[in-house]
Amino acid sequence: MESFDTWKLVSLSPLPMVALLGLVLALVLGVGLACWGVRREATRKRRWLLWSLRVLAGLCALFFLLEPGLRRLQVARVKNRVAVLVDRSGSMSFPVEPRGASRNDTVATALETLAPQMKALEDRYAFETWAFDPELTPITVDGLRTEPPRASRSDLFAALRAIKAGDTGGARKLSGVILFSDGVDNADLTGGLTGRPKQMLEQLGVPVTTVAVGKGGLTDLAIDAVKVDDFAFVRNSISADVEIHGRGFADQAVQVVLKREGQIVATKVAQFESNDETQTVKFTFTPDQTGRFVYTVAVPVYPDEVVAENNTRSFALKVIRDRVRVLLVAGRPTWDERFLRGVLKQDANVELISFYILRNGSDNSGAFDEPRELSLIPFPREEIFQKKIDTFDVVIVLNFGSEDQAVSLQSFRDDIERYVLHGGAFAYLGGDRSFGEAQSPINPFEKVLPVSTAGLASLEPFVAKLTLPGLRHPITALGTGSVSSEAAWAAFPPVPGMNLTRAKPGATVLLTHPTLSVDGSPAPLLTISELGRGRSMAISTDGTWYWAFPSHAAGAPTRNYERFWSNAIRWLVRDPDLTTLSVTADPASVEPGKPVGVVVVARQSDYQPAPDAKVSVELIDADDGHLVGQHSGGVDADGMVRFEFPPPPAGAYKLVGRATKDDKPLGEGSDAVAVRAVGPELADARVNGPLLEEIAKATGGAFFDSTSFSLSDVPLREPLLVEVGRSKDQPLWDRWYWLTLLCVILGLEWAVRRRFGYI
Repeated sequence: MESFDTWKLVSLSPLPMVALLGLVLALVLGVGLACWGVRREATRKRRWLLWSLRVLAGLCALFFLLEPGLRRLQVARVKNRVAVLVDRSGSMSFPVEPRGASRNDTVATALETLAPQMKALEDRYAFETWAFDPELTPITVDGLRTEPPRASRSDLFAALRAIKAGDTGGARKLSGVILFSDGVDNADLTGGLTGRPKQMLEQLGVPVTTVAVGKGGLTDLAIDAVKVDDFAFVRNSISADVEIHGRGFADQAVQVVLKREGQIVATKVAQFESNDETQTVKFTFTPDQTGRFVYTVAVPVYPDEVVAENNTRSFALKVIRDRVRVLLVAGRPTWDERFLRGVLKQDANVELISFYILRNGSDNSGAFDEPRELSLIPFPREEIFQKKIDTFDVVIVLNFGSEDQAVSLQSFRDDIERYVLHGGAFAYLGGDRSFGEAQSPINPFEKVLPVSTAGLASLEPFVAKLTLPGLRHPITALGTGSVSSEAAWAAFPPVPGMNLTRAKPGATVLLTHPTLSVDGSPAPLLTISELGRGRSMAISTDGTWYWAFPSHAAGAPTRNYERFWSNAIRWLVRDPDLTTLSVTADPASVEPGKPVGVVVVARQSDYQPAPDAKVSVELIDADDGHLVGQHSGGVDADGMVRFEFPPPPAGAYKLVGRATKDDKPLGEGSDAVAVRAVGPELADARVNGPLLEEIAKATGGAFFDSTSFSLSDVPLREPLLVEVGRSKDQPLWDRWYWLTLLCVILGLEWAVRRRFGYI
């Protein structure tokens, strides 16, 4: 005997749907016209009686037209899946309680306990167990016990999104999620469930039940964070705020030590008043050398601590030159002088001393008593260019070439030359009193300039053009992201003219006039050279301030004018980052278990790549100086090569590189790298129950603060999909009583119509 589980009402008419719709429309129209024909019936009761009989007749006709029937069905519900997610990050290896089982083993035990309940629900749900570390992978209880959790981070949000999106390959619908975790998230939910992650979880459409694995009462001393700037100025004080989290250290004082590559810099004491408290210790110290150094903060390791590795934390600090002392001397106030002075004053790394000549001895001021009524001081030439010139890192002279003996610098030519040869930096800018336009026939800066005068100035506006050396030189390196330096310079507005000069032998031209030539070569605009231990730069125009226009335009994303002058100052003072051999840790701070990368860039003295250079790099322990590893090899066409050292133990390391080309040394460079003892995953032993509770609340799930719970308390969506087995149709329209009813209604309607006098 056939048995059916359910039924539904269907139409058994063999007519196609289009024909049925047409007939139904015609029937409705016919009934409407029949009712319209008796609309003038004077008696309301008669009118309504006729309308009712005609509508009933139409319904009976519609009944026979559709041929209704019962379809009896056999159905079987398809099991939905329930995803059981298990956190496999490193913190799950911590014990649940002091001297107790690990959090990971506790989850394995809980799954064994829940197995009978899962089996009882297997007719409705298929339970799937997945581990996330952070990628989803299937796992068994035996796998949980035999494979310890090792993931360096936990991303609860990504795991929930992946399981909902069907990244596991399951074809069945998801009825719910059961998440076992300690709640320590170091990805999107680090700061709690807020913003976009909260909104997306609320729209997940699946209840997520969270189970907090772990308890309080653990003993652990951890350095949570070190808040310090990425760089510091040499011989200037800098502060580092160290956050230390103590669990189980009530009424105890802990010594905190700050070291720089093995040498103690300072010590402090952190006093804890409760068993779960964060104390902030502030270190103030003064770096005495430039370069990158690794500093380490450490606290003692006490007995019964859950994690000993989080008692130290290293960070890399780049120490740069103290404020560069710049002397700016201008022959007269100009827009170029004003813009340049503004850029230098805004630079936190620059200490600016500026002088500009407002009048000379031949100017008639119109004052009755000139010495008393004029407040301007005389130009202190001797004080600056004889006594104090060595105190300046850079001397910039702009549009200066006066023959007035009250301001002339001709008698200081030897002092200026000695200053540059002994390591000073000199920059000379053009104008109507510079180079061939100077009032004085003798240029006091001629010996230190990389160019010489080649005639009168050209007043034709032009856009500066990069030379081949300029494409790669750090002064003209303005490209960022996908924008090249060449495109950045091409976007600058035209310069309104330039002084005509020619480059001296050995000088390097970085920018030129695009069409104007001097001695058959493009007229140089920006030229540099090295003299002795010093450096010199010449810009053959006083129109560089035009380059500031795009930087100050509304909504402009770049400040290339400021970047150009910053690059120029850094090159002139021999910034360590602009050496011919650049050794850079990649990155400067390395997570535990990760390799130490280093990028080496070898360039020649003109900053062109050295493609045939041979490079060697050593990884040295900064604490005791022993060699940890060594790499050597050739560079590519751009003079670049990257090496990777196998993951070293936690600590401070130095990277020392050397390069040679044709058996001649190109230079040396060094950098520092900090290898952390533990990553963010193992730095915190707490259980973040509030985060797990927020996740459950946002998704409509339940939250359990222990692994002892029942599946009957877990909200799960009922399976909705059905699978049709056999079916049987039973007609309803072919019964004699339905035909009799139709005949009775039609006959009654005819009799009433005749009774009321209608044909």
